[in-house]
Amino acid sequence: MGLDYEPYVSAEQDLPELTPRVIVIGIILGAVMTAANAYLGMLVGMTVSASIPAAVMSMLILRGLKFKDVSILENNSVQTMASAGESLAAGIIFTIPALLVMGIWSDINWLDTFIIAFLGGVLGCMFTIALRKVFIVEEALPYPEGVACKEVLVSGEEGGGGLIAIVYALIIGAIFGWVVKGMHLTKHMVHRAFDLGAARIYVGSEMSIALFSVGYIVGLRIASFIFLGGVLGFGILVPLYGLINGWPAFEVNHLGDVSPVSATEAFMIIWNEQIRFIGVGAMVVGGVYTLWSMRKTILIGFKKALNFNEDGERHALRTEMDLDMRKVLTVCAAITVLTFLFYWWKTGSILLALVGAGFLAVAAFFFSAVAGYIAGVVGSSNSPVSGMTIATLLFTAILVWLVGDVILGMPEQDLMFATLIIAAVVAVNAAIAGDVMQDLKTGHMVGATPHKQQIAEIIGVIVGAIVIGPVLWLLNKAFVITKTHCSRLLAEGQDVDCDTALLAPQAELIGSIIQAVFGGSLNLPMITLGAIIAAIIIWRKMPVMSVAIGIYLPLGLSVPIVIGGLVSYVVIHSAYRRVDGELLEEPSQEAKDAGEEVSARGVLLGAGFIAGESLMGVLIAFFIVVWSAPHKWFGLGTLGDFWSLLFYAWFIGVFIFLATRALPKSRDGSNLLTDTMAVLTDGCRKFLRAMKPQR
Repeated sequence: MGLDYEPYVSAEQDLPELTPRVIVIGIILGAVMTAANAYLGMLVGMTVSASIPAAVMSMLILRGLKFKDVSILENNSVQTMASAGESLAAGIIFTIPALLVMGIWSDINWLDTFIIAFLGGVLGCMFTIALRKVFIVEEALPYPEGVACKEVLVSGEEGGGGLIAIVYALIIGAIFGWVVKGMHLTKHMVHRAFDLGAARIYVGSEMSIALFSVGYIVGLRIASFIFLGGVLGFGILVPLYGLINGWPAFEVNHLGDVSPVSATEAFMIIWNEQIRFIGVGAMVVGGVYTLWSMRKTILIGFKKALNFNEDGERHALRTEMDLDMRKVLTVCAAITVLTFLFYWWKTGSILLALVGAGFLAVAAFFFSAVAGYIAGVVGSSNSPVSGMTIATLLFTAILVWLVGDVILGMPEQDLMFATLIIAAVVAVNAAIAGDVMQDLKTGHMVGATPHKQQIAEIIGVIVGAIVIGPVLWLLNKAFVITKTHCSRLLAEGQDVDCDTALLAPQAELIGSIIQAVFGGSLNLPMITLGAIIAAIIIWRKMPVMSVAIGIYLPLGLSVPIVIGGLVSYVVIHSAYRRVDGELLEEPSQEAKDAGEEVSARGVLLGAGFIAGESLMGVLIAFFIVVWSAPHKWFGLGTLGDFWSLLFYAWFIGVFIFLATRALPKSRDGSNLLTDTMAVLTDGCRKFLRAMKPQR
């Protein structure tokens, strides 16, 4: 999908795109998605990418209201606006509630929350506009959710078999989401740690067909490197740390109560408190290396954009026309000035404001690029925004300590507040950057006009920034955000129920890290080790960011991704085998065409699975807010590990059955089982050959 890629709508066509009805529907959907994902993220610690659900809802609304001549580009603009709120919510909920954790705020401040969301959101849009051609056109990163969203839009436009397939997949994904996340009839995560002598072994997997679908879309190569990072973290680093330092036997909860922990819980405690920071160090080094390795491409892109004259604009293709780069840089400068004024107002120090605003501009661009790249590899739902926020915290804390503490002698609480403001803006910026890149990838494939889509993204960001403050305030009033804040309110004599408090795990983590930084207990050894591991990965010429993401994320998230990648590899190579009669080093063109056909079928089904599970997550969040959690309605229990795995395997089997309907008929009468054995045997042979030392 490089420079010669043909979009669905050709550059010569001029269809309706950013129309008044699109703006109205996009604003409404954006507000709903922002609220739903803010709640969902604080409840379980993860948000869902809203692009695909928004695309489905956009089609249903525009066609359900009987609008005439609805174009695919209008649907794309609606999903662009709506998804902006989801990603903005992720950046805010990972940071702002940390002010409650640290006791700096007693309630959500609407104005400050809006300013932080606005500054970070607009800055994220601006920087990724400058990077669009680098990542989407030049590098042609896969952007799995962007590709899946394109399949949804095209299927809705064309109807026929593709639309039927995606509707079936959407229903199946929704049923899975309802059973697992709504009714809790099966476990959403199956994991266990076993003692093997002095060592401890961990096995586990997240039960998510959306993650499985992401793995199918990105393919085995990228999925395997993410999995490699997970194996490195959970298979080597955690057991090694446990052997050297001992396994924790007790855990202290938010109320100060001490309770014994199981082998599995002890394993996760070490990963969360120690090994996770290795992933942070690896991502920082990986991000710097990624930017450095693409420095020429980025500079060329900037030069081309800045030298874009009126004559060039008249002759440019509609599908390659971004917002004027000079205007983009002007907005970036304005946001930096506004950040300086906001920082000066909140800290009372003009020196700290000057240094902080300058640092933010550099850090925001860096993490925009990193977030955009990561989203291109694993999707924006799985992009570790919290990891990038932690990395920002470390740099910001050093800066604030030098200026605010050493030079100005500011109180500790002011230093913590000053640190979080910058980290929050950068977190929102990074979250938006990943989403913008996914949306622009979809637009690139369907033939949208980039500058119109970028305007839609900015509108969506502003809507999300307006909505997010009142939403957080309401949720804090209804449930209380974070267990730590709830415990503090109980100690003050307020009547609150901490059993229903929202966990907001990332905010709890970030709040504790800031307190640790200024309390002198930052985990620098693990961060340094992560940087060293990243340097070794770079030396071995492996994709450092993919492995770093795998170290940072729980292994359970990597498992369904690699299973999806493996299924993709087997299905595509089965098509090669059936056409050519055997697995050749270089498949014939007919075999490649058959492989692309079956791959496209799987991507379509994966898009439906992702949309179904994501939409159900939003619906469940709605039920919880207005009524109660669905699993409480009937009081049904949860099945054990074996039955949960069997249930999950059945849905994967359904996916494989539907995807392989597009396989060509076998010439030798072989079936899918024999194809799978042949493909896996050939793959193992190639792997072993590649591992042999070269003479």
